[in-house]
Amino acid sequence: MNISKLSKHVVLQGGTILDPVAGTEKKGDVHIADGKIKSVGKVNAPKSAQVVDCKGLVVTHGFCDVHVHFREPGREDKETLETGSLAALAGGFTRVCVMPNTDPPLDSPESIRYTVDRSEECSIHIHPIGAITKGQDGKELTEMGAMLSEGAVAFSDDGLPVTDSGMMRNALEYATMFDIPVINHAEDLCLKKNGVMHEGTVSTHLGLPASPDITESNMVHRDLELTELTGARLHVPHVSSAKSTDHIRAMKKKNEKVTAEVTPHHLFFTDEDLVNFDTNLKVAPPIRSNKDRKALIKAVKDGTFDCIATDHAPHTIEEKEGTFDLAPFGMIGLESCYGAVNRVMVKENKMDQVALIQMLTVNPREIMGFDTGLFEEGMDAELTIFDPKESWTFSRKDIYSRSHNSPYVGQKMTGRVKHTIVKGHLTNI
Repeated sequence: MNISKLSKHVVLQGGTILDPVAGTEKKGDVHIADGKIKSVGKVNAPKSAQVVDCKGLVVTHGFCDVHVHFREPGREDKETLETGSLAALAGGFTRVCVMPNTDPPLDSPESIRYTVDRSEECSIHIHPIGAITKGQDGKELTEMGAMLSEGAVAFSDDGLPVTDSGMMRNALEYATMFDIPVINHAEDLCLKKNGVMHEGTVSTHLGLPASPDITESNMVHRDLELTELTGARLHVPHVSSAKSTDHIRAMKKKNEKVTAEVTPHHLFFTDEDLVNFDTNLKVAPPIRSNKDRKALIKAVKDGTFDCIATDHAPHTIEEKEGTFDLAPFGMIGLESCYGAVNRVMVKENKMDQVALIQMLTVNPREIMGFDTGLFEEGMDAELTIFDPKESWTFSRKDIYSRSHNSPYVGQKMTGRVKHTIVKGHLTNI
């Protein structure tokens, strides 16, 4: 991967321009002047302009991930804002939202300010999500208003669910004052107990403690009802089960303030992939049955899910090389995201490419209140250029995260990110 400063004039030449806002694809060029969009379609650039050959490639808005864990502060041995930024660039992501379960958590205006200040030194745009409760212990609300004024874009105790329904109601009601999303990690801990995978035939065969699908859907249903009661904005993260999907689909028919995301790994893998005890497939919520996977794919195609988010969760080799019951939950996912979801959704399930890219660009930006008109003249260039048809195999050399806990190593991918443009720099991958 090579990162270089953009020339004064750059022309992205001969590509297919995919505009996720207009929902269109057309051949043309993009002229970038002084790091900003000058013109899209037909361009009139000086002959001295740097030319990037985009023949056979698609030029679109930079990908946006509303759910990553960059571990800073506290666990920089797993990931830092800098190394996370490199992983994001390699995956075509120009903007991410970092979850607050750091050490200590992002639960104060000062911690939000720290993340915002540090992100200015990084190669992508990083937005902090503030904790719902102090210390993420579920007992006392954080200073949401003060954290928002320092740069928080949403609130979540992700990694831990807000189990107290009264506390969740208070958080939702408080958030209505600011019209920002509340994101709750939906797992009923009383049902989960010590479960490390999806409860079903495979868990019985492997002899591993497991938790049923209603571990998730119970809490998703509760949160949806609380959203209806309070009028707040709820964003449901990393949906993994058919039952949760049904609850979300039903609520979205009458409540436009509900949004939801799905991860590449819940679309790509099933619990049958755990037969070799690969701890990189130990995630929360767990990889579920093929029936659940099919329901998630259907929900992506019918618009039940608004966006795709990686839940990029780095862990050290030492931690992940423990036994399955002791290894931490989580996998990295930024570098492998596009190749995985493009293979599953476009190649295997005939989804429209534009609709998929909307789930990686304009939709997540709308959820978080970011600008969406990235092809408008004068906007800072924030673009991703990819080959939608390249077949390749994901390997360790494709990982730029500080951690390597990816179950995609050795997996066949369809579609590959080639260039990322953000903050006045061009990344060649």
